[in-house]
Amino acid sequence: MLRDKRIDLDSVKRKKLIERLLQEISRSQGDLYYQSTSTIALQIKEYLKGDAKLNAEEKALLEPLSQRDIEVLLSLH
Repeated sequence: MLRDKRIDLDSVKRKKLIERLLQEISRSQGDLYYQSTSTIALQIKEYLKGDAKLNAEEKALLEPLSQRDIEVLLSLH
């Protein structure tokens, strides 16, 4: 029961973090609206490796995500 709640909470946190990173990237790249979800997911993945300012907990939540995982989270937006 608690494990299920923890997984749900992590999922919500991941989604919010992805949305925040998307906003950060869109400030410097105004044409994200016209790009495919897979392209945006790749840009987020690259941003995570480079310029993203995340604390240790946030990094731990997002690090195991693949590009496909990010695409799915974006599609739920």
